[in-house]
Order: sequence, then structure tokens, then C-alpha cells
Amino acid sequence: MKPAPFEYHAPETRADALALLAEHGDDAKALAGGQSLVPILAMRLTRFAHLVDLNRVDDLQGVTRENGTLVVGAMTRQRTMEQADDVPLLVRATPLVGHFQIRNRGTVGGSLAHADPASEYPAVALALDAEFDLASAGETRRVAAADFFLGTWTTAAAPDELLVAARFPVWGADAGFAVVEVARRHGDFALAGAVCAVAPDRAALSLFGVASTPVRCQAAEAALLAGAPPADVAAEAVRDLAPADDIHASTATRVRIAHTVVARAVTKAREDARA
Repeated sequence: MKPAPFEYHAPETRADALALLAEHGDDAKALAGGQSLVPILAMRLTRFAHLVDLNRVDDLQGVTRENGTLVVGAMTRQRTMEQADDVPLLVRATPLVGHFQIRNRGTVGGSLAHADPASEYPAVALALDAEFDLASAGETRRVAAADFFLGTWTTAAAPDELLVAARFPVWGADAGFAVVEVARRHGDFALAGAVCAVAPDRAALSLFGVASTPVRCQAAEAALLAGAPPADVAAEAVRDLAPADDIHASTATRVRIAHTVVARAVTKAREDARA
């Protein structure tokens, strides 16, 4: 299939990209890696009159460290994050994102802004209390990950706003991390997945693939920090889950998978902390 006709724009500066989004509003869509947007356009599940290609905007790329936070430019390729030692959860999550061809082209900001509830990066961002810099032609604001993801493919970004950077807090060397998921095939979106981080003084746990947004499991985090067995932490994590039935898995199946991946992630994260 072919996408509906659109006008293509290739700005070379952030200011020009934001000006185009401000000018065209709801009729415009930013194009990052295109690994999700292009297939959706081709199947005509959505259409836009204007595509704003960000691949020539150099100042949206790169990784820096600021006061204990890893700042990742929105156009940084996913492949780059496989070596992001400052945020081990990103390192562990990235190989699960599609296949290497997709990661060579896909971007961190594109995955976050696409907000697919079965994708890994939004769950990592939620678990780590990441923050996102959203820019428009008039201003820049910072939004917590907990407030950013509103539903399937829906975020708090306005039509004229662009996700320009993601800020991931860096945990200490005494922490352990794990990302575990179950998918029908490697590279597919997860039927359910868990992101886990544990340190002597804090714990973080989030799920993906089980709701319209990633899910933070605060009761399970308390159990994890208290030293509860993995099965008990998992039981807390899935206690109130009610994922929708679909052609890939029933509600009950997804809950069972979620319980399993949480228990495995807790075990792996604790082992990683002791290593």
C-alpha cells in the first residue's frame, strides 16, 4: 500500500522544525526514524498533510551528562543506547527493540513520542522517573514520564510541540537492573514485559504490554525494597492488572506472563546488584 499524499519538509535547524509544526498544527507530523510512522502511513491507518523530517537537525542528536542525569537527544539512534553504560536499563532494553536494522535507524525520541504501550523505552522512562523536554516555537517545558504517556499512541505533547530530549537519572554502582519480556518472536512487540531496578535504598518496577500505557508498580516496589521473594513481588505487581483481550493473548494469559516476567526481572536485578 501507499501513504496518502503529503508535503515533505526537511528542516536543518530545530527552530525551522518548530516553525513548521507551529504553522501546520494538527496537519503536520514529525518524522524521526520512521520505523513506526512509515508503516502506519503506508497502511493508511493515519494521514498527515505535512511530514517534518528531523534527520538533518543535528542539535537533536547526542548524549551528554548533567548533574547525575543522562540527557539523550531525541534523534539519537537506538543503536547508540546499546553502549549507554550510564543507564544500564537502556542498555538492557535496547536489544529487545525490534531487530538491529530497526535500531540502526530508530531513535530514542521517536520511540518515546510514539508511545506504543508494548514498547520498552516508555517503561524504562517511567521506572527511572525520566523527564522529557518538549519544545514549541514559543517555549520549552519539562514533563515527567508519569505525566507524559496518556494512552495508546497518545502523549501530553501538543501538536506544535516536539520532544527534543529525554533525561534519565543515573543510579549508583550498587544498583542492579533487568528487562525481561515475552514476545511471540524475537523483535516482536512484547505480550508483557517488566523493567526492574533495585538498590539498597530504592527500587523501581514497571510493566509494558499490559495496559494502554506503561504501568508503574509502586506496591510491588515496596515489597521489592523490603526483600520479598520474587513471586511475592510479582503477585503485588499483577494484583490489579486487567489487560484487554486481543488476538494475541487473553486477559488471563497476559496476567500470567506478567507475573512470570516480573519474578524473573526481580531475580536478575538482584543478581546484577550483587555482581
